[in-house]
Formats: sequence, structure tokens, C-alpha cells
Amino acid sequence: YVVPLNFGYTWDDDGLTLYFHSGLKGKKIDALRADPRVCFELDTEQGVTGEVVAMQTKIALGGVSAEEMSRIIIAYEPVWAIGTGRTATAEQANEVCKLIRTIAGLYGDAIADAAVIQYGGSMNAGNAAQLLAQPDVDGGLIGGASLKAPDFSTIVAAAKQ
Repeated sequence: YVVPLNFGYTWDDDGLTLYFHSGLKGKKIDALRADPRVCFELDTEQGVTGEVVAMQTKIALGGVSAEEMSRIIIAYEPVWAIGTGRTATAEQANEVCKLIRTIAGLYGDAIADAAVIQYGGSMNAGNAAQLLAQPDVDGGLIGGASLKAPDFSTIVAAAKQ
């Protein structure tokens, strides 16, 4: 079950303007309570990834208890990678997953250390081993590569290492 944060942004002469569709917030919290396997799609490609992901993560987790947080799976998926075949470098993916883990530290070190944070931007057989070897990437949110059995087997093997 994926709950998009429903952030939008515009970029113009005045800079970056973010907006949040607040009507989803109550539904998001209800979904978190009903199903602990919730992932968030996060990111922008405007050069402010850290700031945007930090803000989105804090807002998304607002009202979530420590007990609920211990059951949540967070997936970092750059919007520019969805369906494009483009992927972040392993270092970029790890950097953002580490940032999310740091924010999860608001719930305490034990919850932050145990948090499951996945990367979901065009992970495939060719890049899975490098992405999954990163210390703060706990798994992958696999899209199209899951439809090709040999490729998916390669990803599963990389995850086991």
C-alpha cells in the first residue's frame, strides 16, 4: 500500500514553491494505522532534495506514534525515476535514506536503527547489488524489474548478500 505524500511544487522566478494537499493527511494516518506496510514516495529534482525530503518525512510522520513508527516501511523514490529507467547513484540513494533514518531518530535511536528504509527508483538487475550494499538502504521497492523473472532473481540474490 503506497500513500503518496501529495506534495507538489512549482519552480519560477520566485524560486521553489511547495504545496501540500492537506485533504490526504487524515486518510494517510488512518492508512498507517490500518496497514503497517506503508511506503512514501518522496523527492524533487530541483536541487533541494534534502530539504524537501526532510520536510515531507516530518509532515508524513506527524501524528504517528513511536509504536506505529516501528511498523512503517519508508521507501525513497525520486519522482524523476518513476517509469524512466533513471536511477540515483548508490551514494545518492544512501544519502537520502540516511537522512530519513536521522529523522526517524526523533522516535529514538532504537527505532531509527530498526527502521526499514528502501530505495525505489528504477532498481534493476544491473544496479541492485550496488544500491543494496549501501548501509542505509534496507531494501528495494521494485517496479518493472519484478516482471522479468531472471532480473528479479538477480535482485533477490543481491538482497540476500
